[in-house]
Amino acid sequence: MLDYKKIQEAAEGYKEDMTKFLREIVKNPGESCDEKAHIDRIAEEMRALGFNKVEIDPMGNVLGFMGTGEKLIGFDAHIDTVGIGNIENWNFDPYEGYENEEEIGGRGVSDQCGGIVSAVYGAKIMKDLGLLNEKYTVLVTGTVQEEDCDGLCWQYIIKEDGIRPEFVVSTEPTDGGIYRGQRGRMEIRIDVDGVSCHGSAPERGDNAIYKMADILQDVRALNENGAAEDTEIKGLVKMLDEKYNPEAEEARFLGRGTVTTSQIFFTSPSRCAVADSCAVSLDRRMTAGETWESCLDEIRALPNVKKYNAKVSMYEYERPSYTGLSYPIECYFPTWVIPKDHAITKALEEAYCGLYGTERVGNAETEAMRKARPLTDKWTFSTNGVSIMGRQGIPCIGFGPGAEAQAHAPNEKTWKIDLVRCAAVYAALPSVYCR
Repeated sequence: MLDYKKIQEAAEGYKEDMTKFLREIVKNPGESCDEKAHIDRIAEEMRALGFNKVEIDPMGNVLGFMGTGEKLIGFDAHIDTVGIGNIENWNFDPYEGYENEEEIGGRGVSDQCGGIVSAVYGAKIMKDLGLLNEKYTVLVTGTVQEEDCDGLCWQYIIKEDGIRPEFVVSTEPTDGGIYRGQRGRMEIRIDVDGVSCHGSAPERGDNAIYKMADILQDVRALNENGAAEDTEIKGLVKMLDEKYNPEAEEARFLGRGTVTTSQIFFTSPSRCAVADSCAVSLDRRMTAGETWESCLDEIRALPNVKKYNAKVSMYEYERPSYTGLSYPIECYFPTWVIPKDHAITKALEEAYCGLYGTERVGNAETEAMRKARPLTDKWTFSTNGVSIMGRQGIPCIGFGPGAEAQAHAPNEKTWKIDLVRCAAVYAALPSVYCR
C-alpha cells in the first residue's frame, strides 16, 4: 500500500524549492523558438536532483529520465510561452514576477512552466521515497514550440528520438481537475480568383472579394445552422447526434466543433481597381468523430465554394526551433479523448483520491469554483496531446498546476499549493498504475 501521507509530506517539503525553481525559469523570456534559457535551467535542475539521464535533443527539447524500470511513463510540460502583449495591462514586471505566501506571478507560471516544476519534483519524490522499481522509468519532458504548433515537439520525440512511452500525463493547467481530452483544431485556407479592372467600370472585371463574401456566408452558416433535414448547409451541431456521428457521446463530452474566419487577404492593382484574388484563414475546432479529411471536404462542399471553384487547403508550419532545426508539419491538431474507464484514467483518479479526496481542491480564492466542477473533465484549449494521442495513439491524460483562465492573460499567476499537490499526485501515479 502506498503511504499517501508520506508523499504529501515530501511534496510539501519541496514547496520552497519548487517556488525558487519556477521563478528562475520564468525570469527569462521563453517564447516559441527562443526557449534556450528555459531549457538550460530545467536541465540544470534535473541533473542536480539526480536524474539518471538528462538529454537535450536536436530540436531543443529536454528529456529527463528517472529510474531504470521496464515501462516508460511520461510527464510532459511545454516550457515555451506566449509574449507579454501590452505591458500597460500588467501590474508587475512579467519576468521579474512576484511571490507572496500563496502565489507566484510571471509570464508562464500557469501556462505552463509550473507543470515542469511539479513533474521534476514528482520524480524526485519517487526517488526519495523508494517508489522507483524495475516496473517503470519516469520520463519528464520540457518541450518547445507548443504555443506555435501544438504537438510538433512530440512528433519529433516519437519519430526522430525514437521514444514512445506507455502513456503520458500532460501537466497543462487543469484547475485542480483530471482532464481526459480536448477538442482538436486545424488551420484552413480558402483562395478564390477574380479578374481586375478599373474601379470606374467594375462590371468589366470579376471581383474576388465579392465571391469571398458569398463563401463566408456559407462558412458562417456551417457554424451557426441547425441540422434539420431541410437545411441545405447543416450546422456543425449535427456531430452531437448519433445519426451523423458514431462518436456522438464523446463529442457531447468535449463539446461541438466550431469554425470562424480569422484572417482575410486580397490582391488588387490599386485602391482604384477590382480585386483579382481573395483568401481567408479559418480557425476550425473539431470534436470527436471529425478528421482533417472530413473538415476539408465539408468546406469544399459548401455551395459557393463549389460555385466559384475556390481552392481549400491546410496550412503548414515550418518555423525553425531555437537550435535551428526545421521540422515541417501540417497545421492539424487532432481531437483526442481517453475513455472514462481506461486503466490510466482510473489510476490517476485513484492516486488523486488517495491523496486529496473525491473533489477538486484549491485555496481560498479558487476552491469554491473548483468544487463546483466535476473532478474528471476536459480542456477548453489545445495541448501536446494532439500528437501524443491524437496522431500517435499513445494514451494521454491531463493533470497540472494552475488555471486555464491564466493562460495568455496579463498578470499571470499560479498557486504554490497547486505545485505541491501536483508533485504528490505525479509521485503516486506510477506505483498505482504498475501495481
